[in-house]
Amino acid sequence: MNSIFGSSEDYVVGSIHAAFERTRRQYATSPFLHLPAGLSGGPLSLTYQQAALKVEQLADVYRRAGYGPGHHIALLLESRAEFYLHWLAVNAIGATLLPIAAELVDDEMAWLLKHGEADLVVCLPRHLAAVRRASQQGSAAQIACAESEQSTLPPAREPRSGGAAGGAAAIVFTSGSTGAPKGCLLSNAYFLAFGGWYRDLGGRCHLRPGHERIITPLPPNHVNALAFSSMGAIMTGGCIIQIDRFRPAQWWALAKETGATVMHYLGVMPGMLLKLPEEQLERQHSLRFGIGGGVRAADHERFEKRFGVPLIEAWAMTETGGTGTLATQSGPRHVGTGCIGRPSPRYSEARVVDERNQPVQPGETGELVVRATGPDPRRGFFSGYYRNPEATEAAWRGDWLHSGDLVRQDEEGCFFFVGRRKQIIRRSGENISAAEVESVLASCRKVLQAAVVPVPDEVREEEVFACLVPDEGLAPTQESAEGLLQQMAAHLSYFKLPGYIAFVRELPTTATQKLRYGAIIELARSMLAVGESGVFDLRKAKSAYRTRSA
Repeated sequence: MNSIFGSSEDYVVGSIHAAFERTRRQYATSPFLHLPAGLSGGPLSLTYQQAALKVEQLADVYRRAGYGPGHHIALLLESRAEFYLHWLAVNAIGATLLPIAAELVDDEMAWLLKHGEADLVVCLPRHLAAVRRASQQGSAAQIACAESEQSTLPPAREPRSGGAAGGAAAIVFTSGSTGAPKGCLLSNAYFLAFGGWYRDLGGRCHLRPGHERIITPLPPNHVNALAFSSMGAIMTGGCIIQIDRFRPAQWWALAKETGATVMHYLGVMPGMLLKLPEEQLERQHSLRFGIGGGVRAADHERFEKRFGVPLIEAWAMTETGGTGTLATQSGPRHVGTGCIGRPSPRYSEARVVDERNQPVQPGETGELVVRATGPDPRRGFFSGYYRNPEATEAAWRGDWLHSGDLVRQDEEGCFFFVGRRKQIIRRSGENISAAEVESVLASCRKVLQAAVVPVPDEVREEEVFACLVPDEGLAPTQESAEGLLQQMAAHLSYFKLPGYIAFVRELPTTATQKLRYGAIIELARSMLAVGESGVFDLRKAKSAYRTRSA
């Protein structure tokens, strides 16, 4: 293998900072980080050597203030260069990173600071007031503003004995899409395994050492940017192109301007780009491939044909890291079918199980479970949920990590995503994937965003409830709701059609713009309970499609 890290097992030792230093020695003058003009404090470009000097200066500031192993240091530095420099410095001194999203409201930030037991919060000046308010809700964290020439920090308090996080490199909280966020303990080995997996992926995703420029619109508090794109770049001498958020109208200009060769995407991005008017820039890029997950089936092939960028679908969780990731980098991709590929045989194995944890037959739907190859099934995965051993052991039932995602596997061994187990609606004995209904509703004319959840039904156990954010041209009326039902009926069986459609101004989301299904379920039930306007009962209207679906 042509790698500055030697064998594929090198990731099990060392630290993130040590990996960065190893790459710096070989690629000192190569670009490490690029921020385009006007975004995230750009324009700014740093070589590995330039970044290393700044990291060492910051690490010295932390050490002189007494910070080191056993301390939890929260960073609220947005998608800026400061985040990457402070992150590497925090890792260099052996402290634990607690990344904080800038979009959090006070209560959410307070929850993370308290439950993550932050000792120090380093933030941008514009977030200082919010951090102070949040810290007053039970956190003992000290606060410092990140400045271009950081020279001092509040003196550290006594560190926890042995480190409360067990020496974790980071505590990254899950999105909280179905409940309160849980803190995932991520070791140095976790990060290096993610980088090693990406480096070794090969096939359609071959990373050329010293050549790749990876563009990501995801914030570095998100594990995709923090452990996937960043570690992939660090372990191959590549460059991280960090932008503050996804702007469809600027995407192709940024891709061309930055010389990006790889793009990381979320499932909503391809559809948004397809809605743009055609322009010359959309083919004047250097992108070799995109890698992400959740692209709509109807968008996948159209995107590749129009823009010339193959989208490599993958599946992962914060808990799995790279070791437990599945991808379509080799073998059949089955474009437009929800195929998420296979696990890398060098790193992990996967299977589909029923509710008794027994493997199901090919073609049958069940829960996806994954584990590492070899004698240690948890190697390279998260180290557990912080201060929640019960949840950790529940996730690792039978030495397999239970994803909560429903998939099926074909005879060739490819896995296909069906939906989240917690997003399954049980109606009159039929299991309905909320994700499937959402996908169809989102494709309807004048629907900007959609979420589908179950609500109780006295006759059918549960009914399908759809919340949507309409375009300005879609009035919240019974006629509009029935028009949407008619559009959806062309793509869904009768029993999958919404029994209710609600028009809302916005949907509850997490800081990383994932839908908060727990909050949406509560919203749907409360809207029904009070008979709120904007909710339309379609149970009788959908019965007209029963005969057709029989």
